Amino acid sequence: MKFTKYAKWDGLDWSELSLDELLNKLTEFFLQSGFQGYSRRRSTPKQQNQSLADLAEAIRQALLQGVLSDLEMEQLQDEDGNIREEVLAELLDRLIEKLLKEGYINLENEEAVQALRQQLAKEGRLDPEWAKGVKFQLTDKGLDFLGFKALRDLLGSFGRSSIGRHDTNHLATSIEANEVSKPYEFGDTINLDVNATLLSALKREGLGTPINLEYRDLMVHQSEYHSSCATVLMLDCSHSMILYGEDRFSPAKKVALALAHLIRTQYPGDSIRVVLFHDGAEEIPFAKLAQVQVGPYHTNTLEGLRLARRILSAQQKEMKQIIMITDGKPSAMFVDGGLKGKKNHAFHYAEPTASGRYLYKNPMGLDPLIIQETLKEVANCRKSGILINTFMLTDDYYLVDFVKKVTEIAHGKAYFTSVVNLGQYVLYDFIKKKTKKVR
Repeated sequence: MKFTKYAKWDGLDWSELSLDELLNKLTEFFLQSGFQGYSRRRSTPKQQNQSLADLAEAIRQALLQGVLSDLEMEQLQDEDGNIREEVLAELLDRLIEKLLKEGYINLENEEAVQALRQQLAKEGRLDPEWAKGVKFQLTDKGLDFLGFKALRDLLGSFGRSSIGRHDTNHLATSIEANEVSKPYEFGDTINLDVNATLLSALKREGLGTPINLEYRDLMVHQSEYHSSCATVLMLDCSHSMILYGEDRFSPAKKVALALAHLIRTQYPGDSIRVVLFHDGAEEIPFAKLAQVQVGPYHTNTLEGLRLARRILSAQQKEMKQIIMITDGKPSAMFVDGGLKGKKNHAFHYAEPTASGRYLYKNPMGLDPLIIQETLKEVANCRKSGILINTFMLTDDYYLVDFVKKVTEIAHGKAYFTSVVNLGQYVLYDFIKKKTKKVR
């Protein structure tokens, strides 16, 4: 039987409140980098565990700082112009429920989801103490939405409204026909050019019926050949990314989300993976990207490049590239195997890690051993056909000097940019493939 639920009309239908602008306002909250409340005591990459209470407070700030219109704000105020906290609290709970229902967030387990629904159904409110202990995370839909917003903002900044695929100077057979036909060869897409095929048979045998078609008569359409590209995005999450009064890691995460959305929607044949490099290096799934924060680490560029090369070597793509976003020179490396005997001084100063490997660190200037081993890995990438494009977030002398050597070896590109225009540089380079070397 169908039921109709009635509620007291308070002047506005809050259920029609759009989530688009709200999610846009919550971007900084979702992509926190650790810039606020940074602690040097952390020794491993931290993944923030945000609670529903944290989310409610972030939504509250977003609503009061521009999401709501003047008319909507009036509905939240009493006769004296003060916020009616009970009305606002109910609105926050309903918006959290809507985010959950529409698939932008999910809770840590199904029991928490059921508890939330029961509380809203029976009490009309969430228990604030209960909400403090319930963790949530963004879903793939939520991350994709943030990526779309970031991509739209970044592309809009340099006037691009549509993007194609990676163009080359070659031709290939395809369903889309825009070039001269060619004789069919095994493996070609069978998009038959009927007119050219019949003409070939008539030229061979002359006019007459029936027309005797042979294998050599088959002609197929050609179109421009579009290559596929495998990309590894290397993100520096050493402590310098949030030091010196500037958050550089959150903009880097936004670029990652925008690039992933661009590839998913416009370059379906491409792939993108994310590698974090710090004292070591690790690959993370995109689902975890929003939660990652920086820590008190050095910069082990060597280990990041090594992991990225292994990932790309397993990819069956014609183009392979590493996009490295960093703000510091290489300052750490693992001392393993043969290096123990050859580089005794490095092994002497290296410190054991939880993984059993020994980490050699030297943040002062350009350490000859670290630079030498890192550039060897750059050469290995070059031999594997991997392009390295570097985006520097500072103009540090040592970093620029190192990146010059990288571009000379890998024949890649290097850009000096800032957190303001980082996304524009990365996306513009990815789309246009122009060359701009540091000299």
